[in-house]
Amino acid sequence: MNYNETLHFLFDSLPMYQRIGAAAYKADLENTNTLMELLNQPYTRFKSIHVAGTNGKGSVSHMLASIFQEAGFKTGLYTSPHLMDYRERIRINGEKVSEKYICQFVEQHYSSFLEIKPSFFEMTVAMAFDYFAKEKVDIAIIETGMGGRLDSTNVISPILSIITNIALDHTQFLGDTISKIAFEKAGIIKSKTPVLINEFCEDSKTVFIKKAKQEDAPIYFAEEICTLLHKSINPFINDITAQTSDYKLQIKSPLAGDYQLKNIAGVIAAITILNKHSEFKIEAKEIQKGIENVIKNTNFMGRWQCIQENPMIVCDTGHNYHGLSQSIPKLHRMKHDQLHIIIGVVNDKEIDTILGLFPKSAHYYFCKASIPRALDESILKEKAQKQGLIGNEFSNVKAAIQSALKNAKNEDLIFIGGSTFVVADALMVFNN
Repeated sequence: MNYNETLHFLFDSLPMYQRIGAAAYKADLENTNTLMELLNQPYTRFKSIHVAGTNGKGSVSHMLASIFQEAGFKTGLYTSPHLMDYRERIRINGEKVSEKYICQFVEQHYSSFLEIKPSFFEMTVAMAFDYFAKEKVDIAIIETGMGGRLDSTNVISPILSIITNIALDHTQFLGDTISKIAFEKAGIIKSKTPVLINEFCEDSKTVFIKKAKQEDAPIYFAEEICTLLHKSINPFINDITAQTSDYKLQIKSPLAGDYQLKNIAGVIAAITILNKHSEFKIEAKEIQKGIENVIKNTNFMGRWQCIQENPMIVCDTGHNYHGLSQSIPKLHRMKHDQLHIIIGVVNDKEIDTILGLFPKSAHYYFCKASIPRALDESILKEKAQKQGLIGNEFSNVKAAIQSALKNAKNEDLIFIGGSTFVVADALMVFNN
């Protein structure tokens, strides 16, 4: 198979959660363990850091990878979902896995895959681990897909586990309370392996401490290791002073969403722990450069990203109540005349709760992302109108963008969000 045929096999022959939802979700590691046996346990041949959490795990993973790159280590990075290119999921030193490798991997194991019948995610995890092992990375940053305990990535034995935060999301799979979701995320805590908690509430903290005690795992809380002071004169730069017991850092982060402050503190705390508990020794300057150069080093996209100016267009992948509650207030603080919001959501979210966060004064463009899970734009518009959000409906993101650009003046602000997949479609529009 050529590359396009291989992608067709991956996307259409294997169940893919991002596209079809629950039908692709497998609540066990049986297939993953079978794939690992097939590939001779590749995850045992490289060191790893495991990152879970409701929100922020992608940002934390990319920043950590960037820091290790700045420190001169050959660094693997596995994240999901991708925005524009499947190969974004698997990187070494910021470079996407090659089309040739993907084709060779699928071709070599094609008959076994037909027998095992893995999901799209299980297959991609196996591919990433095989690639990192063959390329002999020094360290791999591994982001969970969903949850932790039963996530396909949870076969690894990391040198550090990180849990960014807990919020209500994917409740049909992970549970409908903070404690239940925390239990699933805590599944990445491994025996005698340090674990860092970025954010917590009393319910989640109790779960994490109990699991860490069971595993005899040292547990750390980011707020006890790193404190931040920040100012954001520029809406696309977080100007930060970070303080730990070891150093004081001045950082100008291009990840400018308010929610990134917790993520940045967690990343700095993680490096502090690793400097004490691992063979990796990273200097303060490498932390600073890694955070400041994360977009350049890893091509990180979609997080409070300015796509264009005049009119200014901002996109953000926040897609649940917790994520959107962090990004929407920043819209109010940005200077603009009229606010235009291009919004789409997937059909398994708490839609009414999410819509309640959005301002009634904006003009709305309700649209549908190009995946089967996307909520129909007419249903979204109907639900939004009940909450006083007024606008027009569009069958796709591109049409919504074209309409917003036609209506917006240079002094206006256009925000694109509600779903990772809406942002993905938008980036495709502006990059083609």
